[in-house]
Amino acid sequence: MEKIEILGLEINRVSIFSLLFNKVMLIAYILLGLAFFGIYEIVEMRYFSEAANAHASGLDPTNPELREAMRLAVFGSVGEVSRETPWTLFIVNYMYMIYTGSGVIFLVALAELMKFHIVEKVAAAFMVAGISMVFAGLFTIATDLNILNMLSMFTSPNIGAGMWLMLPLYSIYIPFVLFEIYLVLTKKRELARRLALPILIMSIGVDLVEYYIQAKLFSMNTARHLWTEFPGLMFYFIISAFVSSLGVMGIVTYLVHKGKSEYKHLMELIRRAMLFFISILALYEVFAYMAVDKDWTLIILFGEFKIMYFGGYILLTLALPFLLVFREGKPFLTVLTSIFVIIGGYIGRYIFVYGGNANPMSDRFGTGYEKYDFYSLASSFNYQNPHLGEILIVIGSIGVVLAIYSIFDSLFSIGKIRDNH
Repeated sequence: MEKIEILGLEINRVSIFSLLFNKVMLIAYILLGLAFFGIYEIVEMRYFSEAANAHASGLDPTNPELREAMRLAVFGSVGEVSRETPWTLFIVNYMYMIYTGSGVIFLVALAELMKFHIVEKVAAAFMVAGISMVFAGLFTIATDLNILNMLSMFTSPNIGAGMWLMLPLYSIYIPFVLFEIYLVLTKKRELARRLALPILIMSIGVDLVEYYIQAKLFSMNTARHLWTEFPGLMFYFIISAFVSSLGVMGIVTYLVHKGKSEYKHLMELIRRAMLFFISILALYEVFAYMAVDKDWTLIILFGEFKIMYFGGYILLTLALPFLLVFREGKPFLTVLTSIFVIIGGYIGRYIFVYGGNANPMSDRFGTGYEKYDFYSLASSFNYQNPHLGEILIVIGSIGVVLAIYSIFDSLFSIGKIRDNH
């Protein structure tokens, strides 16, 4: 393929049609189409609800139910950080994408420092997959914040707010990772290895800052005090993200390197890393549920989430993967494990996020169970299924990952082996 070179970087000379309308991009467009339809659904619910109208306002303008209906018509209730459901599917996807994407980047940077040469040779594909997931997480949270909230961040800045803490972090982290990808693509191995350490530190920094932001935003009742009173929870996010990240690396290896000389070696390395982190995560689960909030633990382990927890998270993230990677076997078993841990990791994040909503806000006030909105009955368990718009946006965020990866691959052939010379 004909190439052009800019600053030592070889760029494939491809047509606009080949760049934007290949098979992967077409799949990405379909998924992004679902996302934009979901955004339309959310915007319509937030700002164009027919819950209140002029006729009702004229009949009884002081009616408290009417006031509540007007509030819903203006602000909506989907994806907003609110007393009733501060954690939504947007937050699930954002946390999953950010932690998993930064986890992939962390593991590749760690392999660089430890001089795993096989990882060095294929690092570009892994790092692009990781940064693509970071962008997908930011896409999800941007749709949650919506244009009005993001505009108010700049017109009425509050630098102590969570989103303002994110801006400087990502404005430094993302360029560093992109520069590391540039060094890998231009075969500047020694400089890439030197940059791996700050990227390693910043990847952990992303996890720490995100943990602090979420603790600050969502420590709103007795269930959510586990954010601030159980610091060990931070390690759950990091360790579980590493397991999901290895799953992503396994899928990338299968799709990009299957049939090539490096395939079996890569899969064996991923298998061993999976075995290690799955074992660590299993030990953590035993310890954590003995130490965190009792009411929250009862909801997850023995309450309404128990089937999803044991049948989804434990089975797919810990039990089956451990059995499949315990002994060296065919690489396909590692691919199967990768699929399981990606799905199981997402279920685990869903349970944790919605479990934070589930525990009632009554203990802080000592007044018994409370209503969660104006019309609801008092309840000891608070749970709302995700709105269709949220689900479509989350599915569509996969299109962001595919589109970014496809463009990088079309321009730079990121999937090919790059020797250290």
